[in-house]
Amino acid sequence: MAESQKLLEIKNLKKYFPIRTGFFRRVHGYVRAVDDVSFDLYRGETLGVVGESGCGKTTLIKTIIRAIDPTEGSIVLHGKNGETHDVATADKTTLRALRRDIQMVFQDPHSSLDPRQTVRDIIGEPLYVNGIAKKNEIDERVRELMAAVGLDPGYLKRYPHAFSGGQRQRIGVARALSLNPELILADEPTSALDVSVQAQLLNLLSKLQKQFSLTYIFISHDLTVVRHISDRVAVMYVGKIVEVGSTDELFIAPQHPYTEALLAAVPYADRSLKTKRIVLSGDVASPSAVIPGCKFHPRCPYAQERCRVEVPELRAAPGVDGRIVACHRAEELSLAGVKVPVG
Repeated sequence: MAESQKLLEIKNLKKYFPIRTGFFRRVHGYVRAVDDVSFDLYRGETLGVVGESGCGKTTLIKTIIRAIDPTEGSIVLHGKNGETHDVATADKTTLRALRRDIQMVFQDPHSSLDPRQTVRDIIGEPLYVNGIAKKNEIDERVRELMAAVGLDPGYLKRYPHAFSGGQRQRIGVARALSLNPELILADEPTSALDVSVQAQLLNLLSKLQKQFSLTYIFISHDLTVVRHISDRVAVMYVGKIVEVGSTDELFIAPQHPYTEALLAAVPYADRSLKTKRIVLSGDVASPSAVIPGCKFHPRCPYAQERCRVEVPELRAAPGVDGRIVACHRAEELSLAGVKVPVG
């Protein structure tokens, strides 16, 4: 993609949590939740981030929005007027302004909404706090946002308990849209919903993306959901990104053994699409453990001696434009992806 279309540029981002033990609470190690992550995000795209539970997906987006401060690295946001700001080092005043362009949709629609506030207050509060609208203008704006996400504007004085899970998540989406952001960070927004409601929310997000020119980072453990909504996919393993590529290419022809294992675990109703099951040996590596070489090598069926001693760099994948992968054997392995249905 063109350099001018770049919205977010993340370089060598790290978030380490100290492990303190003993009476004096001395630091005896670190949990490397996000460990040297780098990627670019372009305007108008949806980047899906996948990986097993505990791999650092949620910590990554909390660091991007500065809900938690990064340990190292840069998070450069490219503004509409060509200006750039490093979110990682921004002061409180600058950060408050930058957060208008970066909003978040949370995983649990039940706990992310204040039960003591009406829908009008939940959606309208960002407008009031940031001085975007006056009190007499907020109701009109809230009604517009409710209509945009498929809610009856007549319900603005109701409380969250009066809505279903899917409706509550729509309220969360409307709140995220209230400041006209460029980037929305969605932390597994469909995982707490029924399957039919999931489909409705995914279609809504796609519609809103076109309507409001939005860019998404979409986190999910459900690869079928990610395949449906994402333009590109980033695969994380124990705090590191191991592969990034366009959705279709990555699903059909993965180039990292961990990606292959994730795709093999995807259930399909069509038996013709079923791939050979891959059972990884051992447990997921601890983010606090110092593992020499590739972090995936204790579970990788293709690991060689080089994998055990040398850390693979994230580099351009062989023969595929725009794909990057962190695997020493990417050139020589032929990995199985998801089969494409005939017709």
